[in-house]
Amino acid sequence: MGRDGTVTLAGRSVPVMLSDLEKLGDVDRLEGARLFSLGGSSITLGGAVSGTVIIAVAFILAKILGRILSRVRERSPQKTTAALYVLEKLVVYGLIVFGVISGLSAAGLNLSSLAVFAGAIGIGIGLGLQGVVKEFVSGLFLIFDRMVSVGDYVELETGVRGAIMEIGPRATRIRTNDNVNIIVPNSAFIEDRVTNWTLKGDTRRIHVPFSVAYGADRGRVRDAVLAAARASPFTLPETEARKSQVWLVAFGERGLDFELLVWPTRAAVKRPAGMHAAYTWLIADALDAAGIEVPFPQTDVRLRSLFGREGEDAIDALGLTGPGRVGRDPHVEAPRAHPPSTNDAASEILAPPIDPVDEEG
Repeated sequence: MGRDGTVTLAGRSVPVMLSDLEKLGDVDRLEGARLFSLGGSSITLGGAVSGTVIIAVAFILAKILGRILSRVRERSPQKTTAALYVLEKLVVYGLIVFGVISGLSAAGLNLSSLAVFAGAIGIGIGLGLQGVVKEFVSGLFLIFDRMVSVGDYVELETGVRGAIMEIGPRATRIRTNDNVNIIVPNSAFIEDRVTNWTLKGDTRRIHVPFSVAYGADRGRVRDAVLAAARASPFTLPETEARKSQVWLVAFGERGLDFELLVWPTRAAVKRPAGMHAAYTWLIADALDAAGIEVPFPQTDVRLRSLFGREGEDAIDALGLTGPGRVGRDPHVEAPRAHPPSTNDAASEILAPPIDPVDEEG
């Protein structure tokens, strides 16, 4: 600065008021004001402000990018959902960690000088927050292990069933088919047995049990039930490896026990309770239409002889009628055809699934 109150900038003399220079000096002194010392580093006001701004910007960017990637994941095919979820978490966590480190460095902290101090604090925090650290590490394993991923339909040992909506730092959020959100600790997926219904392949074969009364034609039972199962919109087309079948599995106390083996669609697999209810209803309609009797609790009394008569003649002497004796008594009406009934379980399976998009996102 010259004696005439000018400052030479780029070869030119620029007049400067003395009060302006004093203000600049005050600002410099304010920015350089030392707040405190930590680990051999002096934290100034300017450094603290700069560090705070950097950390805040990192958190804001992480939140914005996380939402963008979340929306991209929601609109992507099912096969790429898990990979996009991992990318989303890497970007969010990476930006936060980078922003915190950069902010602390900008504030003037010498991170290397805090290594011993941070280690001691880390041990104390680790002992006090063992559960939190355990769940956080378990969450990282879930994200990178890929045995369970966002969008998978899982079943826990506790009986909880639903689709995985989010794998968080502490817990995993599962949404049931009744739109109930259940929070499960991440470690439960590592330590306990978990059934992943949609891990590999597009479907699973299911067994639907049913029974018919003794004396029913097994061939008619098989044909009626298979026709109903194949006509169902939530049964996959048959191939050589995937065929619908009807098995006779036992002679029960009240009738013949069968099982329908069928390959449902992926949407039906994610609704196991509704799927079983739907197929059970279809089987009941098919048996009714074919005139096949379903067993019910009863006690049969076999009359061998009465008044010197046996079998049907003995029953006729008593004037008794019952199931299987239609036509012998003119007052007994023939069975009526059952009209088609509404299958609520089938309607649920065919309905669009609950939107897996988180309402908050």
